[in-house]
Amino acid sequence: MNSINKICLLAALTIGSLGASCQQKGKLSEIKTPDSSNKVDIRTASAEVQLDKIKLPEGFKIDVWAADVPNARSMAISDNGIIFVGNRQENNVYALVDENADGKADFKFILAEGLRMPNGVAYKDGDLYVAEVSRILRFKDIKNTLSNPSYEVVYDAYPTEGHHGWKFIAFGPDGMLYVPVGAPCNICDPEDEIYASITRLDVSKPNPTPEVYAHGVRNTVGFDWHPQTGNLWFTDNGREMMGDDIPDCELNRATEKGQHFGYPYWHAGTVKDPEFGDSGKAANEYVQPAAKMGAHVAPLGIRFYEGGMFPGNFKNNAIIAKHGSWNRSKKSGYEVVLAEIDGSGNVTGQKVFASGWLDDATQEVWGRPVDVQELPDGSLLISDDMAGCIYRVTYGD
Repeated sequence: MNSINKICLLAALTIGSLGASCQQKGKLSEIKTPDSSNKVDIRTASAEVQLDKIKLPEGFKIDVWAADVPNARSMAISDNGIIFVGNRQENNVYALVDENADGKADFKFILAEGLRMPNGVAYKDGDLYVAEVSRILRFKDIKNTLSNPSYEVVYDAYPTEGHHGWKFIAFGPDGMLYVPVGAPCNICDPEDEIYASITRLDVSKPNPTPEVYAHGVRNTVGFDWHPQTGNLWFTDNGREMMGDDIPDCELNRATEKGQHFGYPYWHAGTVKDPEFGDSGKAANEYVQPAAKMGAHVAPLGIRFYEGGMFPGNFKNNAIIAKHGSWNRSKKSGYEVVLAEIDGSGNVTGQKVFASGWLDDATQEVWGRPVDVQELPDGSLLISDDMAGCIYRVTYGD
């Protein structure tokens, strides 16, 4: 029995029944929330999607889990199954609740408005953390304050540049909040080491100060820790204006603090930058990508699958959303892939898991996957900032 179920069992023996805060692995649980002015009924909301065009492996099914979620971007989940969603082009943060545990969101809570690119969301010890461009916010005891949310500022001195300023955030196994700071440009060599990095922040301290964990990271908008090794894996978006096919975007693995991943001197491990390459070291002095993911595909959200619903080949492998190119002459990306990783931490293959948002023949696009998030029953959520919705992928009956 895992630790969550042990805690839930103890709670049941103590109070006589399982509370909403005990979300059992392997099933969805009902979540009752109060009525309030910031609670929106989305049970009948619809999204302009073309699910019949989505291609999945045999046995999988995709549905709209939540509609009316404008510019749905990064996601996080509470211990009782509430899904928090940030956005980049809008200024709100949402909480989505499946009250009756039927596999579809029923209500949307507007937790905050008027924020600056609140793309990143993370959950820890009952609190919700939100990343703006230059600030980290904390909503304390969010499960019990959905109807009257408020936040405090944890840290407010990250750079203010909007270029690559939106952030994905997540808590690592060390309890620290990992916060990337993208390069403030397509290609440049900033003097301040905080740019083009992944930092980490001890939010348990009253006045936390970021420390740089990884250098040479142009723009990561998704990372996760391998459930067996504890290593940090992150996606990184390659530079523009070097042609349709150069350089590849990257999937990287960080094994310790202080590693440098090449930007702005080298891209995809072996592509020397024409402007800054001579200012750096030799290519082998930097950490090489764990995998190349294709040029301009914009890999964003990544999660290691730990559930029991999907077939065994998904276990402990990475599911990655490719948001899609924005200026390639022939579009690329717009799909979700499975990166298979062996026991030594090597990527042995990449398989397309979900595709169809892009019509390759007509070059028309109707949706763009951003982030992935596993639900307690092992199903998978995929956010789509273009269609303004979140999908749920299930397997089997």
